[in-house]
Amino acid sequence: MNEGNYDDLSKYRLTRAHETLDEIPTLMSLGYYNTAASRLYYACYYAAVALLVKNNINANKHSGVKAMLGLHFVSTGIISQKSGKAYSRIFAFCQHSDYDDFVYVKKEEIEEAYPKAKEFIAEIDLILDYKPKEKEL
Repeated sequence: MNEGNYDDLSKYRLTRAHETLDEIPTLMSLGYYNTAASRLYYACYYAAVALLVKNNINANKHSGVKAMLGLHFVSTGIISQKSGKAYSRIFAFCQHSDYDDFVYVKKEEIEEAYPKAKEFIAEIDLILDYKPKEKEL
């Protein structure tokens, strides 16, 4: 892959992060809290991957993305400790809601995690400094 392809893939992933984040209010309004938890994580995951790709850092698994984000961006101060912790908590929250039996995510849990996910993605937006595309109607 060449530099332009990495840049395009990074932009695509960041766009997906924002699109996925935009799904959350609708899911919440319909009472789909477990699905909202999963989408919260994926919004953050897409943003994290955008940052890694832009910096030519590979991670093959979700746990690898979390580890590489911590190693290259949180521990170096590029991403705040607050955002790093938020990503880790949202990762654990999603793992619990997706894979454990009889887990029913509560509205309050999503309401608490949603602004943290937005802040995490906003921090990556600032680092990557991409100009968003206009949405087509």
